[in-house]
Amino acid sequence: MFVIERVQGGDHPIEYRRERLTGLSCTISPARLSRGLNHPPMPVAEPGDCPFCSDRIERETPTFPDGTRIRRGESITFPNLYPFAPRHTVAVITRAHVCERFEPAQLADAFAGLAESLRGAREYASINWNYLHSAGASLDHPHLQGLVTPHPSRLQALHLSGSARYLSRTGRSYREALCEHERPTDRYLFGDEVPFLASAVPIGEREIRAFLPVGSLEEAEPYFELLTSGLCRVLDLYRRLGSHAFNLACFFGRPGRDRGFSAFCSIISRINPNAASISDSAFMERLHQQPVIMTLPEELGRCSRSE
Repeated sequence: MFVIERVQGGDHPIEYRRERLTGLSCTISPARLSRGLNHPPMPVAEPGDCPFCSDRIERETPTFPDGTRIRRGESITFPNLYPFAPRHTVAVITRAHVCERFEPAQLADAFAGLAESLRGAREYASINWNYLHSAGASLDHPHLQGLVTPHPSRLQALHLSGSARYLSRTGRSYREALCEHERPTDRYLFGDEVPFLASAVPIGEREIRAFLPVGSLEEAEPYFELLTSGLCRVLDLYRRLGSHAFNLACFFGRPGRDRGFSAFCSIISRINPNAASISDSAFMERLHQQPVIMTLPEELGRCSRSE
């Protein structure tokens, strides 16, 4: 499944890891955690000029062509005012401008709203989340984004093609083989129908992936409660480890057209918003496309089970 090479960098161990399915690779240097970059987060700004707060969302957000927005529980879904995909929608998760801890039902409602806004799409769908400014969020108010694009993103494409090759070569799905391989390891966190695993070859700090037993967005909807319940457990783990900001992306295949592919959700922690504007992305991540990771994936599994 993975290639792991261990070397020494002075007095410190370094690991070079590569995922066989996609060819993606990363460098892991646990000693870099001792730099203490992830300071406590700056407080989230008060509502002020927020268009997603309840007194303004009805006036200032767009509607679908029939003049409506989609409402599920607290969540409200509507078209993105500044789209970068042919179908690009936003789901405001909560009425609260600041939410320290999310409930599974809140996230499940927002996921369901986005799924409805993208329903019928025959191309490449994803559900995405930037939480806090250091993770790329333009607004503090928690919100998800749904996309449908005519072409898959790079990571999506690597998994689509790799999964099809794996099925053709072995006669079984990569998800099935991966979960079987990872369950006895320290990288397994929890979950059966929707297992959560610390990615053995992380593409970002503390990356955790959840694997669904289906491929398309419409097929995934019955699993949203399991998925969001697990995501809330992951966010609680991040909080215990001192991380508040994060990015999330759920990748889906085309209905009935991508054999061997299983939808999956990836979440990575980011440096907390801070006065020094420190980032966890530099030339290695953005130019070399080779993430330098500080946390061993196996440590995440051990931390998850120590609750």
